[in-house]
Amino acid sequence: MKIIAQAAPLLSIPTPVLVIGLFAEKALSPRQQEINTALGEVLEQALREQEFSGKPGETLLLHSGKRLPAQRILCVGLGQEKNYSPAQVRQAAASAAELVQKKRIPSLALDLDSFVTSAVALNQAAAAATEGIVLSAYRYDDFRHDTAKDLTPLLREALLIYASAAEQRGVERAVTAAQIVCAGVCLARDLVNAPGNVKSPQDLAERCRIEGEAAGCVCTILHRQALEDEGMGALLSVAQGSMREPCLIILEYRGAGDQAPLALVGKAVVFDSGGISLKPSEKMDEMKMDMAGGAAVLGTITAAARLRLPINLVAIIPAVENLPSGHALRPGDILTSLSQKTIEVLNTDAEGRLILADAITYVQRYQPEAIIDVATLTGAVIIALGHQASAVLGTDQALIDALLTAGDRSNERLWQLPLWDDYDQLIKSDVADIKNSGGRPGGTITGAAFLKAFAGEKPWAHLDIAGTAWEEKGRPGIPKGGSGVGVRLLIDFLQARTKS
Repeated sequence: MKIIAQAAPLLSIPTPVLVIGLFAEKALSPRQQEINTALGEVLEQALREQEFSGKPGETLLLHSGKRLPAQRILCVGLGQEKNYSPAQVRQAAASAAELVQKKRIPSLALDLDSFVTSAVALNQAAAAATEGIVLSAYRYDDFRHDTAKDLTPLLREALLIYASAAEQRGVERAVTAAQIVCAGVCLARDLVNAPGNVKSPQDLAERCRIEGEAAGCVCTILHRQALEDEGMGALLSVAQGSMREPCLIILEYRGAGDQAPLALVGKAVVFDSGGISLKPSEKMDEMKMDMAGGAAVLGTITAAARLRLPINLVAIIPAVENLPSGHALRPGDILTSLSQKTIEVLNTDAEGRLILADAITYVQRYQPEAIIDVATLTGAVIIALGHQASAVLGTDQALIDALLTAGDRSNERLWQLPLWDDYDQLIKSDVADIKNSGGRPGGTITGAAFLKAFAGEKPWAHLDIAGTAWEEKGRPGIPKGGSGVGVRLLIDFLQARTKS
């Protein structure tokens, strides 16, 4: 999609549809009043008769009847001004873009100034509007024919209009940066949405190499022999039921000289049947998304590299497929991990923590300043938080607080769960150093407690995105399927970290 930011007189712009933002319970601005007058005061009438109230994401489409260069005026609600933030800009822009696409309109113009307040500057509004429009226009249709009648045409162009030419440089920078972040989100979505038959661990590794090197990262891939030589018994055990070979993908970005890197670790089970502890058949097709953590990490490091953030990053993505077979891992097996800790396997469907254990151990050789892992780790997090937030747990409160703040700003919200030492008792094994399941109670927490045993002394945080990585129905800005969650959150976190 083409996004153009332009300083120009708003009402002189010819466009199929002009989008304006309206707050609830607030009078029309002088420019909105000018539009209202040109349209014969139908906008005020709609407000008076409560056809449109300005609620967040609400829309009202009006035809101009050739009384304006814009063929249509699309009013979109911004909610109460006292609660306003870039999240409301993003939601409003996404709602507008979604309606425009449903109406099969190929382009739009957006009155950027109508989204600006004392709480949201022009460049912030430009970035959030860009994200809302681009992410709403995303579609995964690689396997659909171009002639499919129900394919909604995508937006081809969006014009962001603002009055002050003095703001041009800042607005253009904000739009460019937002497009880079959106590209990272869309890359993550593409990988999550791809079916398992075209997404082997080796396929994923090659895509990571191509995308990483194109962004300026160095990519190293450890294949089976190297994994065996390293002693990654936990990772290899998960993969042994599949004919597809496992690998460990390493991406490095250096934007800060000799500083210690921040480590990102992303779970990438390209398809998870549960192994011998087989999942129910219902919705098993969605288990192609069990590599969403790895996808988020790839989207993040490539976006960070393209943004040229002044930080060093190392991303570790353990990639496997978890299938049942005569060679598969069995409940009751005891593994020796890279850390030399032994693990009793009680449930082969608790496999993500096994591959992460070896990956988290491996990344410590880089002497990172902190470690963040991202994983669709537990179904229990959906019971705890639904699909509205991801869980965060860890060993360093300052790191967790920074992630929580980034989650609020990006609207990829996190909720902290406790990780008291008491939970460590639930994963003690009678026959090994640790067991991979603490049972149903506190499943998200005991999964994190398992990972904590391998995290070492560095600050560490764990993001469980099992409830947010997949969108069941679709909503403005997040079409049905892979959500790409984690990329905007982590980029916001990294940007704040580089400024502190």
